[in-house]
Amino acid sequence: KYPMIAVNDNKTKHLLDNFYGTGQSTLDGILRATNILFAGKSVVVCGYGSCGKGVALRAKGMGSNVIVTEVDSFRAFQAALDGFLVMPINDASKVGDIFITVTGDINVIKTRHMEKMKDGAIICNSGHFDVEIDYKGLKSIANSMKEVRPLVEDFTLKNGHKITCLAQGRLVNLSLAEGHPSEVMDTSFCGQALACEFAAKNKEKMKPEVIQLPEEIDNHIAELKLEAYGVEIDKLDEEQIKYLNSWEEGT
Repeated sequence: KYPMIAVNDNKTKHLLDNFYGTGQSTLDGILRATNILFAGKSVVVCGYGSCGKGVALRAKGMGSNVIVTEVDSFRAFQAALDGFLVMPINDASKVGDIFITVTGDINVIKTRHMEKMKDGAIICNSGHFDVEIDYKGLKSIANSMKEVRPLVEDFTLKNGHKITCLAQGRLVNLSLAEGHPSEVMDTSFCGQALACEFAAKNKEKMKPEVIQLPEEIDNHIAELKLEAYGVEIDKLDEEQIKYLNSWEEGT
């Protein structure tokens, strides 16, 4: 057993890379593969973590009617307060035009959901390996399959409806686009590099457990990005620091 630093838990990772990176690159992959119009489409986002939030926001920005499916009650409530329709995947499967899984779990879209989908529905994954869509199940319930362009497959079901599956259920933003922009990936790689430095400097003190990178290092990454962008921010003065560290005043 040995220490592990969970870089994905950095604010500069899951609140930047996952949110902004996945949000943009997912739609980029779908657009490159299909050249569809997002405006007016019903986009079903399965999962409302950092990745799902980013995907939902960008789909909304392109004029889509966004539906969110979730198993976590708090995240589902967040989605509702953010203005999205929230419903079970069983119901969403009947009305969605585009389905995007970003959950990190297995078989989110099952064959029973596919059989209820509209003719021409598009399904893809941008969350976790190639397990979120039951691709093998899709092949088993289809009468025929045609690859209309590389990694874009049209499956015709027994009811005559066509479902387009992108990248065989693999990560659509990596398979059909170029992944996240470098301007967001550098924060993640910076976190990995500084995590290695932190481990080297503190190896004698680290216990064999999952460790989060200290907040000051995470904040330093954000400071470096602000500097690169030419952005300046305010700093607390001594009086403000003292007030924030006290408990005598306030509600």
